[in-house]
Amino acid sequence: MATLHQEHTTHEHIHGPTCGHIAVPHGDHTDYAHEGHMHREHSGHWDECESTDHVTHSRHPHEHGEGCGHGAVLHGDHLDYVHDGHRHAAHDGHWDDH
Repeated sequence: MATLHQEHTTHEHIHGPTCGHIAVPHGDHTDYAHEGHMHREHSGHWDECESTDHVTHSRHPHEHGEGCGHGAVLHGDHLDYVHDGHRHAAHDGHWDDH
């Protein structure tokens, strides 16, 4: 899955284990949910962690929602659900990997 390199230039906050934001494992790095964005450290600065690909999570019978047991994080105009080390988002009747 390709990730867009979009530097978050006005980001003075340092994310880490005690920063108060939800940490989400994402492939080979950790994203931090912050004000509706997902931030990741990259080469000494913070990037918006946004996939450039549409990746359908196939064979996902579980329905996410209130009380499903998975953490929900605000991501733009929708909620992502943290599940098995990645984020799922509802899209056109299926779940996408974010």
